[in-house]
Amino acid sequence: MLALCLTIGCKAQTVVPGAFDAATQNRRVEVMVRARFSLTPDIDVAIGARQPSNVTGYDTLPVTLSRDGHSQSVNFLVSTDGKTLARLETFDLVKDPIFTLDLAGRAVRGNPAAKVTVVSFDDLECPYCARMHQALFPATINRYKDKVRFIYKDFPLLDIHPWAVHAAVDANCIATQSGEAYWNYVDYVHGHGDEVSGQDRDDKHSFSVLDRIARQEAAIGKLDSAKLDACLTAQDDTQVKASLKEAMALGLDGAPALFINGERINGALPENYVWMAIDRALRSVGEQPPPPADSAAKAAPKQGQ
Repeated sequence: MLALCLTIGCKAQTVVPGAFDAATQNRRVEVMVRARFSLTPDIDVAIGARQPSNVTGYDTLPVTLSRDGHSQSVNFLVSTDGKTLARLETFDLVKDPIFTLDLAGRAVRGNPAAKVTVVSFDDLECPYCARMHQALFPATINRYKDKVRFIYKDFPLLDIHPWAVHAAVDANCIATQSGEAYWNYVDYVHGHGDEVSGQDRDDKHSFSVLDRIARQEAAIGKLDSAKLDACLTAQDDTQVKASLKEAMALGLDGAPALFINGERINGALPENYVWMAIDRALRSVGEQPPPPADSAAKAAPKQGQ
C-alpha cells in the first residue's frame, strides 16, 4: 500500500499568486498521490504542513496514509514556488530490516555455515506458500546442496487463514526440541492443507488435526512428549507475534516473501526466478553457482560411455 516511486509532478500545497486556494491544492495533491501510486479507496490520505528540507528550492511535505488502524507518514518534497511535488528516498545500508532479520533459534535446513541464506516468511495455511515450499524442497536444496541454508519465519495471514497461527505455534513447539522434526512437520502440513482444513472447515477440527500431526512427528523423532504436550496446550504465540511485527516492519503484505541474502522476492514465483537470485547472492560472496540445469544435463555422460 505504501510503495512509492521516486518522483512525481503535480500542484503543491501552499498558495502562490494566481494559483489554487489551500483546500483545492491539498485535494490535487491527494488525487495525484492516489492516481500515481494506485491507492485503493479505503486508504485515507492526510496532507500535513510544510517543513524545511535539506534540498535547495524544496520544502518537506508529509503525507500520511492510513487504513484499518495502521498508518505511515511519507515525506514528499514540494517546490518553494508551489508547482512541483517530488519524492526522494534514502536507504540505510546498515540498519535496514532486510539486513537485520532476527534468525536466532530458528530451525535451519541445509548447511548451517552456508554463506547464502534463504529466509521465507511463511504461512502454513497459504496455498501459495505450499507451492513455494514445493519449489524449494527438494528441487532447490538439491540443486545448491551445501551452498545455501533455508530458514522459515512465521507470517500467518490472520484475516484469511484461521488455523495458520495454531500451525505456527505447533511448529515452534517442535522446533524447541528438534530442527529435523520441525521441517518434517512443515513438509507435512504444506502437503496436506485440505486434511487440516477438513470438509466443514471447522477451526476446532483443524486445531485437533494440527496437534495430532505434531504429536505424530514428535513420536517419529523420539521427542519429549510431555514437554511437547505442555507447549501445545499453552499455545503461546509470543514468538509468532514477534515475527509478524518484523514482517510489518519490512512492509510485507502477502505470503510467501523470500529474502535471499537480503534480496526480496514476493509471491510464489517459478523456481528458476528463485535460482537467479540465489546465483547472484553466491557470486556476491565469491562462490560459483551450479551450472544451469539444461547445461548439466547436456554435460552428463550417456549410459555406457
